[in-house]
Amino acid sequence: MAAPMSNDQSVFFALALGVSFLKCLLINAYHSTDFEVHRNWLALTHSLPASQWYYEATSEWTLDYPPLFAWFEYGLSHIAQFFDKEMLVVQNLNYASPATILFQRLSVIVADVVFFYAVKECCKCLREDKGKPSFILTVLLLWNFGLLIVDHIHFQYNGFLFGVLLLSIARHFQNRHFEGALLFSVLLNLKHIYLYIAPAYGIYLLRCFCFIQSNADGSLQLRSFSVVRLVTLGTIVLSTFAVSFGPFIALGQLPQVLSRLFPFKRGLCHAYWAPNIWALYNIADKAFSILGVKFKLLDINTLPKASMTGGLVQEFQHSVLPSVSPLATLVCTLLSILPALFRIWHRPNGARGFLRCLVICALGSFIFGWHVHEKAVLMAILPLSLLAVESREDARIFLILSITGHYSLFPLLFTTQELPIKIFLMLLFTIFSLTSLKTLFRKGGALLNPLEAMYLLGLIPLELICEFVYPLTVWQKTFPFLPLMLTSIYCALGVTYAFIRLYISLLTCSDTTKKIKKQ
Repeated sequence: MAAPMSNDQSVFFALALGVSFLKCLLINAYHSTDFEVHRNWLALTHSLPASQWYYEATSEWTLDYPPLFAWFEYGLSHIAQFFDKEMLVVQNLNYASPATILFQRLSVIVADVVFFYAVKECCKCLREDKGKPSFILTVLLLWNFGLLIVDHIHFQYNGFLFGVLLLSIARHFQNRHFEGALLFSVLLNLKHIYLYIAPAYGIYLLRCFCFIQSNADGSLQLRSFSVVRLVTLGTIVLSTFAVSFGPFIALGQLPQVLSRLFPFKRGLCHAYWAPNIWALYNIADKAFSILGVKFKLLDINTLPKASMTGGLVQEFQHSVLPSVSPLATLVCTLLSILPALFRIWHRPNGARGFLRCLVICALGSFIFGWHVHEKAVLMAILPLSLLAVESREDARIFLILSITGHYSLFPLLFTTQELPIKIFLMLLFTIFSLTSLKTLFRKGGALLNPLEAMYLLGLIPLELICEFVYPLTVWQKTFPFLPLMLTSIYCALGVTYAFIRLYISLLTCSDTTKKIKKQ
């Protein structure tokens, strides 16, 4: 006879079922072009041999994910044929029958089971894995606003992918490092954007796993290095990549696959500017060009066309400031994460130090990376949730980053029907985050200082202007992308501030055991 579920388990399953029901209600909501992207990938992996997957170009939405994700789509396609075989025809561009919509939506919902399991494992890693912190973490992850709108309205499979990431993190907390390394290797071969956090994994595993012991002061003990562990880790990683890329290497298609995975011709900024340093750089360039022309310091006829305000995915030249190359963004990204990597090498501070470094790597790449998608901010917000329920300072940073980062996703849902949905879900998640974390750390006073609170409250008038006031003005036709620009710039300030606060937290935390600030 099965043992009855504990209260914590009952709460977890109730939250999981509740959010799954909400996802089902969103099946017929607006979906973006990413819906057609994944339908096309279902079709080409089902209808064509693997040797043609990375050459097929009937649709503009060519396959640009690593091979393991292509095989994931291939597996889904064999179930899809029972819903509507027409969705698996490569030539059926923009095909979206009711059965196709139902299948693709359900595939995302079912794939989220991986995410549910990962969240359950993460809750076990808390210093107090039962009670209030565990409940708060469960809600912050399962009901994350960003995942709900990006996956179940906009349409993607981020929940499944973040499930693999969180499960990998949990395994490192549980000292099951081989499993953690294997899961992350699999993740890299599902979606290569996670390469941004690979340095945190590499340094942590080398320092804390391959070196078995540290000196009394926490410094490195060179004699404790384990060649066996290093070789085993290397074998796990190389074997995963061999399984994923091996068939395409054998076909002599590796250059073609890599050209699809790393298309540097797409330009510095995505169509909707991600709220990062380049959004601020772009607006500074625009301001300098306007002032230069006004004061007759620049000739308007000699200035490059300022296409970055047009919402186009392409290369462009800045007007006044130096244009930014992919190499320059790589250098900036590496410089932004090196202090964090140096810190965990010299004073690792265990799995929590690794997790903090991972969040910094994710946020550093978001702020300084090339052609960053606004959705990539979730790669920092979700892992930071684990730290937010254990540390007062991390809770403060989480509130700033999550509220700002989630609001920056609003332009993804631009249809009138989805406006009340995104506002309601955002308010629901934000109010829960603020009240639950404030209660958890109630003895230390307010989590946010007045300036931080004023900044976050500034999102309210920004939303009113962008959604309700600006469309009624004469500037709507002349400058249609101004609301997007304002949103990116305003949110970039908050994301950058959170990044700075994270670094201060990393560099000032104790070398041994970080003090728990739950009072």
